[in-house]
Amino acid sequence: MTQLAAVDAARAARVLSETRSATLAGQRARVAPRPVIGQSWERLLRRGLDPDQDARARLLSREEVARRREASPLRHVLPVLREGLLPAVDAARHIMVVADGDGRVLWREGSPSVLRRADRLGFEPGADWREDVVGTNGVGTAAVVRRPVQVSASEHFLRSHASWTCAGAPVTDPRDGRLLGVVDVSGPLETMHPATAAWVGSVAKLAEARLRELHQASLERLRAVGAPVLARLGGRAAVVDGDGWTAAVAQMPYTARIPLPKSPSPGRRWLPVIGLCSLEPLADGWLVRAGEEPAPQDGTRIVLDLARPHRWSVTVFGGAGSWSHELSPRHAELLYLLAGHRTGRSAAELAEDLYGDPARTVTVRAEMSRIRRYLGAFLEHRPYRFREGTEVEVLLPDDPADLLPHSAAPAVRLGP
Repeated sequence: MTQLAAVDAARAARVLSETRSATLAGQRARVAPRPVIGQSWERLLRRGLDPDQDARARLLSREEVARRREASPLRHVLPVLREGLLPAVDAARHIMVVADGDGRVLWREGSPSVLRRADRLGFEPGADWREDVVGTNGVGTAAVVRRPVQVSASEHFLRSHASWTCAGAPVTDPRDGRLLGVVDVSGPLETMHPATAAWVGSVAKLAEARLRELHQASLERLRAVGAPVLARLGGRAAVVDGDGWTAAVAQMPYTARIPLPKSPSPGRRWLPVIGLCSLEPLADGWLVRAGEEPAPQDGTRIVLDLARPHRWSVTVFGGAGSWSHELSPRHAELLYLLAGHRTGRSAAELAEDLYGDPARTVTVRAEMSRIRRYLGAFLEHRPYRFREGTEVEVLLPDDPADLLPHSAAPAVRLGP
């Protein structure tokens, strides 16, 4: 069938239509479907999915799409996906689609005319494109079989997709093999090419390699902070990132990952690899001290240094010693505002402070989510504020005009 499609797409579409009609009617088809397609049809028939149903499922809200984009590791590899796929996508009248591990479409780019056709299929941001929802397709079926899949014409289970072709490949977490999502190239049937699945699969592998590089770089940064702390402490201890991946150890065997609670917090814990231990926040990870009582969290001191133009930082002094994190311009603004409002600010209030527009809460929540990755143990939310008992000191420049000179935020210009 692949060889036929390469020579005569229209004839291939007719043969696929005959194959699909016979197979779904329980009859023997003159040409059998490819195994990956036939197995998908079998799964959907067992589930009782109606091949004539409307594929347009209820969309996620714009706010939920924004939240999922911010939470998805795939946001880090969008440049890789774009570089590998978009130059050819527009010329070939395709679109690139990126879905998360739940099959929800998060990003979509490419030919404007094809985007409009995709809208009519409900193939748009927030849509649920799992196989058991919209039938055999390049996103949902690739997620099920965990390998690149091309689905053309009547290989789609739903009749409404018979004029469409798509090729998707899973993107997995290189650390543990967990499915992060699927990248897909889709377009009208006449744009089908047999090599598309291999092309998309290769780009997906490049994205996984980039994720591996980013993970190693993150551990190196955490190791640079954690190794001096371990040297001062003595005793059995480890420094791990927020997911438990080990950056450094002292006086204990190295293990690649220490399983942490789902939502880790400071205090005394029992961990499978270590046993009874204490957890203390350290940079954007955790200090794990075997057999130790947790250091008291009250008395933590945070110094927000805004005194040097364009070199802003936050330093934490606590039970694990001290560590620093360099701040982006936006994070410097947000922490400055929170330091001046110790009772807290809502997302709407921070949006008003930063943009003069209280409706821009999605942007504020996304930035606060990034801040919480390295300062989360010392921040509360609803409203956003520094944790009670934390001493916060702000170092300001001698000349008030040098305070965050890049900032156009109304509250920064007026002072908190």
